[in-house]
Amino acid sequence: MWLHSHQGPAILAARLWLEGGSGGDPLGARGAHQLLAACLTRGCGDRDARAMAELVEGLGAALRCDAHEDALVLSLKCASDDASTLLPLLEAMVRRPRLDPDQVDLERDLTLQMLRRNREDPFQLALEQLRPLLYESGPYGHDPLGTEPGVAASDDALLAGLAHSLPDRPAVLVIDGVVDPGLESRLTELVSLPDRPLPAASDGPPPIPGDELAGSGCSVAIAPADTEQLVLMLGRASVPLGHPDDLALRLLDCHLGAGMSSRLFQVMREERGLAYDVGVQHAPRRGASPFVMSLSTGVERGEEACACLLEEWDRMGSVPLSARELDLAVAKFRGQLAHARQTCSQRADRTALLLTHGLPLDFDDQQLEAAAHLTPEAVMASARRWLSRPMLSICGPQPEAEALLSSLPPGWNAASPAP
Repeated sequence: MWLHSHQGPAILAARLWLEGGSGGDPLGARGAHQLLAACLTRGCGDRDARAMAELVEGLGAALRCDAHEDALVLSLKCASDDASTLLPLLEAMVRRPRLDPDQVDLERDLTLQMLRRNREDPFQLALEQLRPLLYESGPYGHDPLGTEPGVAASDDALLAGLAHSLPDRPAVLVIDGVVDPGLESRLTELVSLPDRPLPAASDGPPPIPGDELAGSGCSVAIAPADTEQLVLMLGRASVPLGHPDDLALRLLDCHLGAGMSSRLFQVMREERGLAYDVGVQHAPRRGASPFVMSLSTGVERGEEACACLLEEWDRMGSVPLSARELDLAVAKFRGQLAHARQTCSQRADRTALLLTHGLPLDFDDQQLEAAAHLTPEAVMASARRWLSRPMLSICGPQPEAEALLSSLPPGWNAASPAP
């Protein structure tokens, strides 16, 4: 349990992280944890869905629960004066969820509707093809929202079993905002957490260097879609947050994808006009974090855009950043960390993330100090070590996607994603 009280508007944010998110979904029930998370806000203890909503919304508060890849996260934001009334809901959601059948059925239907809508988004389709290429059927191989068959198979008995395990899971509670001294002294009475240590960050799916990957070549998968554009996603499973090489990859993320001055934006959009949209994703994970470049382009320029994207990927491990490029990446990284701590909700999120990854609270300061001493050659070496042999996902019209596949250089192998 961690509490940070400071001066400001009389509000506070609470985050309760429970170990084990969508990465713990059973093989035949992908999406079970997100379905459970959605149901936790639909009644707990003596309050059914209506009574719980009236309590929370009647006080102008916000309460939600989401399944992340590594954790279930219960989020509360409320006026400081109402904290003693609302904080006990967090414990009740964990220890006494109702899981009323009609509410479970409603959330299941809503989840299935969302999954069907996602099938209309070419970026979502490309990402769904990429995940199994990177992680096969492992914990990170599917969206936390799940799959339609998996959500449909997550019946009441399965959800009840998962809910029964919640009180025994390692947990971290973070509260940030204006905290009344009386509330601080009563906090352990209001919210009682399991007394179990969190697993170390290395307990997640382990990273595998590119030269140790099984098989040969790189894999590519196609997601056919009736659109007038091609979406390309190029990625690799890399390293967890806190790994010695993670800082270098985060600086590459800033260099390649942060803002209009980023390299991908300048080269692929401004100079060559190849992309409608371009970006980089490197989300923090307890295990092997994904490092992904993505773009959307017109079908008539798909081959040129793909060749350029592959060139930029290879460049990370073959051409060191200039001193100016590295300085700019460090400045962007510093700005990202500062922007992520502006509100009490953001500070609670970041603090909980660090604690659940087994990292010290001054980790961000340590990273900034280390970034000041990182050399371009060290950044390039990290990229060469972890970002070789990427995987490619293509979403777009079938003929153009297949033509793009046939235009790839030797070493690329067509693959079918895991079910």
